[in-house]
Amino acid sequence: MDELDSLILEHLQRDARTTNRELARVLGIAPSTCLERTRALRKRGIITGFHAAVDLRAINRPVQALLSIQVRPLSRDVIEGFKAYVSALPEVLSVFVIAGSDDFLVHVAVPDVDQLHTFLMDRFSQRREIVNFRSNVVYQHVSTQVVSPLHDTTV
Repeated sequence: MDELDSLILEHLQRDARTTNRELARVLGIAPSTCLERTRALRKRGIITGFHAAVDLRAINRPVQALLSIQVRPLSRDVIEGFKAYVSALPEVLSVFVIAGSDDFLVHVAVPDVDQLHTFLMDRFSQRREIVNFRSNVVYQHVSTQVVSPLHDTTV
């Protein structure tokens, strides 16, 4: 990745609906060069897709929580099975398989705290592989809109 690739990534992360012609104009390059570079970024798997950001409050999901979950026995089948189960739940935004005392960190968004409690009781308390879970309600969520490559500083 060079500086031009990084600039293309930055602009598309800020507004993925920017046309190729507009992006090329902003970057001061030919539209054909811009299109070729963007296609190469997709082909190399650096750009994995485009999406629309959604206001969770506007879709009746203002309460977010991070759920820390331990499962047993620790095996590939249990990890993969639970990951597939929890990923398919409509309340779930993200699933992280992690190292440490917990095995999963699950980000959920629901209408209210009562719905969070119901979700935990109905979806987790009956699962045999879950030996422990904790919930942390999120007061504020700030995410990075633009992710830039990091350069190796050990050289």
